Amino acid sequence: MVDVSADLSSLSFEAELTDDEKELLYLRARSAGLTFCGCAHAAFLCKLVHSLRCTIKCPSVDRGSPASGGDSDLCVGILGMGHMGKQLLLALLEKSGVKPSHIKISSRRPESAVEFIETGVECFFDNRRLAAWADVLFLCCLPSHLHKVCADLRSHLSKRCLVYSFPSGVPVARLAQLLGHDFILKPQYDFVARDTADVWLSRTPLTTALTDPLLIEASCPLTMSGGLSVGLNWVSAVLYSLLNICTSAGLGSSDALALINVVLIKEKRPHAVELDVHSFISGSHASSLRTEESFPWISLTDAQTEETPLLCFLSSSTSVQQCISAAYKSLLCKPKTDSYSLM
Repeated sequence: MVDVSADLSSLSFEAELTDDEKELLYLRARSAGLTFCGCAHAAFLCKLVHSLRCTIKCPSVDRGSPASGGDSDLCVGILGMGHMGKQLLLALLEKSGVKPSHIKISSRRPESAVEFIETGVECFFDNRRLAAWADVLFLCCLPSHLHKVCADLRSHLSKRCLVYSFPSGVPVARLAQLLGHDFILKPQYDFVARDTADVWLSRTPLTTALTDPLLIEASCPLTMSGGLSVGLNWVSAVLYSLLNICTSAGLGSSDALALINVVLIKEKRPHAVELDVHSFISGSHASSLRTEESFPWISLTDAQTEETPLLCFLSSSTSVQQCISAAYKSLLCKPKTDSYSLM
């Protein structure tokens, strides 16, 4: 059936807006951009972590480390099932490579996720249970609920659980204090322009938008366009999180670097400059670190608030930046065999 009102300007959203209100229309694009980039970047992180864990457990990548054995499947928790939580879940089902049976949700309204149950996702209301189970835990609650949520989670998070926080208004250092936890990623998006924001105003569902090469290109963390920027601090913290996963698995520094380069760099651009010990830690510590010795645990709070060796390295290495961008586009553009879109 044809929608005869589709092209009638008098029925459009903008028709009844005043001139002052029309000045704020760019906020619609900004909101759409934040949602898309937040979901795409989260899916990219999960894809990297999942790939790294599978590589660590893979028998064909045996370097004599004690990391062999165990379940390599990533367990992902989502706390909160409002707009952002639902969009994130769709993105993870579509792009992360994580099995639906390895995704659990904690929500005050479990019935809000009823349409996802048929995919294998489990939903309940128990924040502490979710925290104790998850390898990666996404906080998608309202900023006004964050203090109560942190009180629930505190002392129930294992050191290896990577917390990824979306709520604004609470800096990562304060969040670390509230949780008593330093393995936290918090994307900080900056707004750099208004006139290029229309790229985000796609009328398609998120699952379809995530297959659009133009939107994937615009959301690439190191070359973002459309008026948004996330910067090198987030990329640096993502790489440090991969390093911590290797440390928690008991890998020596040589093995950890080899696996991270395989997952992120080497397979994308064979002749690229690879990450080494000096890329991640200061020269004095790097020189004394033995190849069979694990990297020290890195506080992601420090990684996102201070100038780190990795941040300096990434800033000066165009080659590695290009590899990371290529990895982002490749992992998100990779087709999947099953679709979990509910549209």
